[in-house]
Amino acid sequence: MKKVLIAFTSVAFIGTSCSTLRSTTYIKAQESFVLGNNEHGQFSVKLKNASTSNIEVWEAPIGGGRHSQVIVKPNETVKVSVDKNTALRIENKANDQAAVELLVKGDTGLSMGYKK
Repeated sequence: MKKVLIAFTSVAFIGTSCSTLRSTTYIKAQESFVLGNNEHGQFSVKLKNASTSNIEVWEAPIGGGRHSQVIVKPNETVKVSVDKNTALRIENKANDQAAVELLVKGDTGLSMGYKK
């Protein structure tokens, strides 16, 4: 049991000490994925639209507002630098599920969640 706990703790420590996160994220039709809707430092995202429909990406400071909207076409890759305490919202307005490939660098202590 101690070995399992030590192994888990080591993996958790290594995972949280890295400043890079990779993910393929699926977003249901007419929903959004929000990355970083909490207090955090700066981060950057390399995002590839792996879907057949456009997706919209914009920054939303946690204090309110919205800016830097980008429409990402299918198979297009964009790079976004996100300020501290600002969320990145990825919106799927299509009627089919969307997939995005994310490479996040910088502060990776980010909240992640879906919104309708």
